[in-house]
Amino acid sequence: MTSRTRGGRETGERLTAFYDALFESFGPQGWWPGRTRFEVIVGAILTQNTSWSNVERAIGNLRAGRLLNPEKLHALDLKELSGLIRPAGYFNVKAGRLKNFLDFLFSKYGGSISRLFNKKGEGTRGELLAVVGIGPETADSILLYAGGRPEFVVDAYTRRVFSRHGLVGPVASYDEVKSLFMENLEPDSKVFNEYHALIVRVGKHYCKPREPMCSRCPLEEFLS
Repeated sequence: MTSRTRGGRETGERLTAFYDALFESFGPQGWWPGRTRFEVIVGAILTQNTSWSNVERAIGNLRAGRLLNPEKLHALDLKELSGLIRPAGYFNVKAGRLKNFLDFLFSKYGGSISRLFNKKGEGTRGELLAVVGIGPETADSILLYAGGRPEFVVDAYTRRVFSRHGLVGPVASYDEVKSLFMENLEPDSKVFNEYHALIVRVGKHYCKPREPMCSRCPLEEFLS
């Protein structure tokens, strides 16, 4: 893993040291779980405001019905889709979000995931953000985990860990936190993938909202 040397050497080196410490402690995380790029996209939309175990149950229902491809899911009745993804919570809302994404995919790219990700330039992120129900975290998850694009994904764990280490403010916006990584690390989708997964791991098990376990955390040595 390498940091940028232009205008942010110290921050880049610190971010790299964090990554190295987490990777040494936890090893590779194997994210994102999904058999196909489309399944990863579905998971990214369903995981909003719920645990991954609930998403797995919903995806299991879709897989059992042989519905995990754009054509079949696009043709599926909204009410039936809602019932199948019920385990993911907010199932009516999330069914609508999946349908919104599929409408976009078919109207813009003829239903082709390959065409979506083969588009050159940075316009794809803006297109995803224009889909009702897809925010920055979901869009970046789709681009990074399904598309292999070097977009850093920010979530609540990222904000918590790096605000406690003084690298971002406690109320920093999504874009402000994302720019910490994008501006100080070389763009590498594999590293961004692993880094985000490692942040989730340390956030879940050590950097908890209340009573953080700092003395046992792999990042304890970096606290000032």
